[in-house]
This record gives sequence, structure tokens and C-alpha cells, in this order.
Amino acid sequence: MALVSVFEAVLALICFLFLCCLRNKNRSPKSFPIVGMLPELILNIHRIHDWCTETFERCHYTFLFNGPWFAKINIVGTCDPTNVHYIMSSNFNNFPKGPEFKQLFDVLGDGIFNTDMDLWRKQRMVAQEFMRNQSFHKFLLRTTRDKGLVVNLEDVFQRFTFDTTCILVTGYDPKCLSLEFPEVPFSKALDDVEEAIFYRHVRPQSFIKLQRWLKMGQEQKYRKAWEVLDDIMTKYICQKRKELDTTTKGLVSQNGEDGVDLLTSYIAEEKPTGLKCDDKFLRDTILNMMLAGTDTTSSALTWFIWLVSRHPIVENKIIEELQSKLPAEETKKRRLFNAEEVKDLVYLHGALCEALRLYPPVPFQHKEPLKPDILPSGHPVHPTMKILFSLYAMGRIKSFWGEDCLEFKPERWINERGRIKHEPSYKFMSFNAGPRTCLGKDVAFLQMKAVASAIIYNYRTHVSEETPVVLAVSIILHTKNGLMARISTRWD
Repeated sequence: MALVSVFEAVLALICFLFLCCLRNKNRSPKSFPIVGMLPELILNIHRIHDWCTETFERCHYTFLFNGPWFAKINIVGTCDPTNVHYIMSSNFNNFPKGPEFKQLFDVLGDGIFNTDMDLWRKQRMVAQEFMRNQSFHKFLLRTTRDKGLVVNLEDVFQRFTFDTTCILVTGYDPKCLSLEFPEVPFSKALDDVEEAIFYRHVRPQSFIKLQRWLKMGQEQKYRKAWEVLDDIMTKYICQKRKELDTTTKGLVSQNGEDGVDLLTSYIAEEKPTGLKCDDKFLRDTILNMMLAGTDTTSSALTWFIWLVSRHPIVENKIIEELQSKLPAEETKKRRLFNAEEVKDLVYLHGALCEALRLYPPVPFQHKEPLKPDILPSGHPVHPTMKILFSLYAMGRIKSFWGEDCLEFKPERWINERGRIKHEPSYKFMSFNAGPRTCLGKDVAFLQMKAVASAIIYNYRTHVSEETPVVLAVSIILHTKNGLMARISTRWD
């Protein structure tokens, strides 16, 4: 076994040196006959995001990836803010997500992340109205407070955000964040789906179809995960319909004292939305919202706590800022902070933005042009191409963020007047840009501030040196091995 490992390492080194010698004059990956640029992609798949960043820097932020001739994989990759602004804002209508996106993410059905044009606009309008309602914010604050008493690392963050999102979306508490740490089939199924979708981006359609036909590999795992998700969501929808049938729908008021969940709102409230709220629509909506609210927030919190644990000066500044909101006699006692106390904290907000810049929860996304166009960078695109944005690379380019772009510096987000410095969304794209800007941005910041303040103020986090913190291969920026740490109380 050791001999095989050595042979594989030597072979990988030879391939690396060979590819370096054959690199194109424009510094893009070498394109070989028949297989295109696939060899270099395979060689770097375990470090795909860092490889993309290095390639973008060599190629002036945009390059054409040529896949195998038989696979029809032609992708324009970019992290150029001018291209992003053009695609996401100024020429938005020519760059929908497109049919291939829907095919890759078919488990999401006709939910808001998978749709374009009128159907997307109608869903966004309904979701926006729900999230702006005061009853939703009451429900969010109560849910976050009830679930946020004790917090602990990546697995717990995932359990916490899964519980809170499930309550907000369906009204049911799966109680994943309990002392027993029970197995969570829904969460495990989401992880399997996300991993399979990542590999769909880099594999030929013919290979995907073969795996599906043979019922093996990632596609078989994907199919089983889909069944788990459908079973659980069907159960939630049936339960909610029964509950509402036994009560008067008029009693379900959005002005209730504790607020209502999204599923109740969609079923009980008769609104002229133009959307048919049948079980399929509800299923697609639940899954899209669960994906948006669970893994993205838990990923952001994981990388934030890891970064803060490695920067004690930042940690102390956050504690000092929190203490500034308290009476002197309460500054060294364990406590939780409410929304009013944390919403205007400048340094904490800057630290969260800095973590999101370096480790965006969704590290890439793609679009498809409806008709031929030329990007501001001069690269032509046409409907048979995909355009891929690397959000991970966008946060790590020196010409965008300075020579210290790889450093964790919350001060980067604070202006001379001591206020939050605004960065355009096409440069800092963690919450998307243009008409598709994330509806849950304010909700996410509120939840992250509540959790982050509770952990940092009340506990010391000592990250284990024995378990390396590295990126997982997924469409969500998880860690590969979890964030293993020892937690101790800060105040007696």
C-alpha cells in the first residue's frame, strides 16, 4: 500500500510538471486534443477553489475552460467585477440561470433558486412580502433565542441552523440540537445532494446518465437522498394541512404575538399571487428555503469562529464592543444579547463580512446567455456556454482587495468615520447581486450576530491542531473534517 501511495504521488508530480511546461501562452490551463483541459482539473479537484483563484490571477480574472470535445463542457470562468456587474445587473435579462442549471439542480424543482423570468419574480415577490412582515421577525427572534443558549462548532452550527430554519419554514422543530445529537436524515440527505451536484458540474452528461442508469456512484446517492427529502417534506405538508383544517384559517393571523411560519402563511393566507400553492409548489419552496437557511449560515459561522479563534486581537475587540453595550456591573457575566444590542455593532459586522469575503458559503455560481454577447473583459459568450463566477476567487485577488487580501482584517470594512464601509455587490458577492440579491441578507446577519456574540462573549474556543481545517468538495463551503475544538467558559 505504501509503494502504491508513493507511485501515485510521483505520477501526480510528473503530471503537474508536464502541465506546467505545456501551459498556454495566455497562462490558462493547457488544452489537450480530445480531453481539453480536463487533466489539470482532475489533478486539482481536491483544491478546486484555490486552483481557480491561481488561474484567474494568471489569466487577468477571466478564462475559457475547454472540456472534452465529446462532453460539450465549455465554460467562461470569471471573477472580474466588471463582468459580474454586467451579467448580474446591467444586462440581467440576457443571463438567466438557464435550463442546464435546472437540470443540474433538479432536486430543487421549481423553487426560487431554480426558476427564471415570471415564475421567479412571483416567488420572489411572495417571499419578500413574508420576510418583511413583522410577524416573521418576531418568529425569527424567538426561534433564534430559544435555540441559541449553547453553541458548539460546525456540527452544532448545522444542527442549530437546521432546527431554526425548519421552524421558520415549516413550523416544526426537529430537535436536532439536543444533548443526544440524534442522526438527522434530512441534513445528511442535503449534504449528499450538495456533493453530487458539485460533481455534476465537472462530469460529462453522458457519464452522469450512465451512473443514473447503472444506479451507482454519486447519482445513486443523489437519488436516495432525494427520496429522503421528499418523504420528510411530504410529512410536514400533510401535518400542516391537517392542523389548519382543524382550526379556522382566519385565526392564523400574521399579526400574531409570536408570528407564523412560512408554510402556514402560504397555505392559510389567500393572496392573489398568481402561484398555485399545491403540494409540489410547497415542497419545492420548503426545500429551497431549507437549503438557503441551513448550510449557508452554518458554513459562515463555522469559518467565522475558526478565523476569530486564530486572531485573539480581533476576538478581544469584539468582546470590548459587546461590553460597550452593557452597564459596567454586567460586563463580566455570562449573558445573551438581543437583536437591538447587536444590530448596530460595527466591528462585529465587519468581522462577519471579512469572514464571508474569504470563505463565501456558496463559492461559485453560473449563468447561461440567452443570445450571443461580449463581456466587458472582451470575451465572447454564446448560448452553448456556461458562465461561472468564482466568489471564492473574487475575495482573494490582490488588485481588488490589496496586497493583504489573504489576511483576516475586519478593519477593512470600517471607514474613517467608524461606520461600515460599503462594497459593491459585484465585488463582494456573498449575498448575490442585482435583481437576485439575497432576500434573507438582513435575516442572516441578525442570526449570525446573535449566535456569534453569544459564543465569543461567553466562551473561549480552542481549535484542535490535530484535525486540519480544509475545504470540502461541495457546492457549499463546508470543512472536510469538521471544526474540532475545545470549549471553555470565559466568565466564572
